[in-house]
Amino acid sequence: MRISTLTIYNQNTQAMNRQQADFMKVGQQIASGKRVVNISDDPQAMAQALNVGQSKAVTQQYTDARIGVRNALGQEESVLNSVSDIYSRAKTLMVQASNGTLSDGDRDAVASEMRGLYESLVGLGNSRDGNGLYLFGGYEDGSAPFIRNPDETVQFVGSTDVRQQRIDGDRTMPIGHSADDVFRSVRGGTNYLAAAAATNQGSLTYSSVNVIDSTDPNYGDTFTVDFGGTAAAPTYSINGGAAVAYTDPTDLQVGGLQIELTGAPEPGDQVTISPAAAGNTDVFRTFEKAIAALEAPLDTPQAGAALRNTLNTVMNEFDNSMDNVLTVRAEVGARLNELDTLETIASNRMLAYEQTLSSLVDLDYVEAASEYSMRMVGLQAAQKAFVDMKDLSLFNMLR
Repeated sequence: MRISTLTIYNQNTQAMNRQQADFMKVGQQIASGKRVVNISDDPQAMAQALNVGQSKAVTQQYTDARIGVRNALGQEESVLNSVSDIYSRAKTLMVQASNGTLSDGDRDAVASEMRGLYESLVGLGNSRDGNGLYLFGGYEDGSAPFIRNPDETVQFVGSTDVRQQRIDGDRTMPIGHSADDVFRSVRGGTNYLAAAAATNQGSLTYSSVNVIDSTDPNYGDTFTVDFGGTAAAPTYSINGGAAVAYTDPTDLQVGGLQIELTGAPEPGDQVTISPAAAGNTDVFRTFEKAIAALEAPLDTPQAGAALRNTLNTVMNEFDNSMDNVLTVRAEVGARLNELDTLETIASNRMLAYEQTLSSLVDLDYVEAASEYSMRMVGLQAAQKAFVDMKDLSLFNMLR
């Protein structure tokens, strides 16, 4: 069979090109560190690698989201720590103000410090995060949750809803708490508070409310103690019931509760005993009541009784507010712990993804180096064969 010179040249060129392509492909694999450089190299492995890559990207998005939530919770924890310090100092001042030997000037000094704590608390309630958003603003984090009224009192105008952030595939987490949760709430397990009516005219005072039987069928109700009779022979009734003669002091027990009443009530005076959640839960109102009571002069027995009753109620309200803040801080700590757990799980998941990707597309350098040498030899052999064959011609046989 006669083979033309053109055919010989074409066959040798194709062989060299094929060897050159195989050699360059191995070189590209070694340079990239990947066994699968193009989809055509291993379509099935590349499809699996794309799915794993997408899973890695989603996991990284959740990791970034957790970082944002962690930063917000860390800032909230710092603010709540300062809030706890303010409550603690305010309670100390209330105990100090309860000393009957203080003069009006001494109480004014205490009121001045209380006002400073009050202003600091307003500032903490309107704290901003690193992005300039209000930390306790909830859905309305672009505006301050607390504003000043014309009478210098503080009013809550923020949102009671809290933004949520998805931090893992099936888990969303609240980003902090609303100002309503922190500064205007008490926990359901908080006990009772007593409060005297603002119109009381007598010198009646009361102690803290003690729970003596939480299984009482009326436990959890609100009780109103109304005083009647005459100044010389006072009586009292509970929730409009039968009148009972009042003696000083009276150990009142109702609905599984116990409270001691002392002093001389006037007909028409009133004391309300209610669950803390049914009374004042706004800590700013608590500060305002305390400051007003401390600044009022004690020029009558009735004024002294009103001060003692107000301080008694205020101290209990501060205790409830402190319990609420401690509960919120515990929730923040629990969320931070959960973020740590999810971070550990995500790290293990990312490691598994990396191992899967490596098994799918990464290069075995030992095998690649061996194939690289083999391809180089093949290319050199093809080039040598072409050099040897290109000189074969019948014309070389003519003399």
